[in-house]
Amino acid sequence: MGMALNLIKLCVGCDSVEDLEEWIAFRLDEKQRAGEEAVQTHTTRMVPKRVDEVTSGGSLYWVIKGQVQCRQRITEIRPFTDPEGIGRCHLVLDPQLVRTDWQPRRAFQGWRYLQAKDAPRDMPAGSDLGSLPAKLRGELAELGLL
Repeated sequence: MGMALNLIKLCVGCDSVEDLEEWIAFRLDEKQRAGEEAVQTHTTRMVPKRVDEVTSGGSLYWVIKGQVQCRQRITEIRPFTDPEGIGRCHLVLDPQLVRTDWQPRRAFQGWRYLQAKDAPRDMPAGSDLGSLPAKLRGELAELGLL
């Protein structure tokens, strides 16, 4: 079996990893209160064809403000058809965000596959980088210093 395959996507409407964490917690709480399955999903139009590779250890890497900043493990891919008859899928995600080294990325539509060799490393446990102001982290990452 090859290495796990990741996906990468822009995180629209989020200014920071903290924003995304708050949004995830809010949505999970909302689902629980509504008596729905409390899993975090992200809906996307294009269904990944390489499902087995993605769900066997792959993650969704989030681009926030032009930088890959974190990832979430993809545990399942659930294709479905929306009310308009369009095929879509829910990416089922581990709600725990893993902060990564920052990696500059240009904007793009939808999601892309991201090979393990091209993905940023996870930030070392206990790293103080996460406490730097986002603007400073961004500048350091642009300079290749993170």
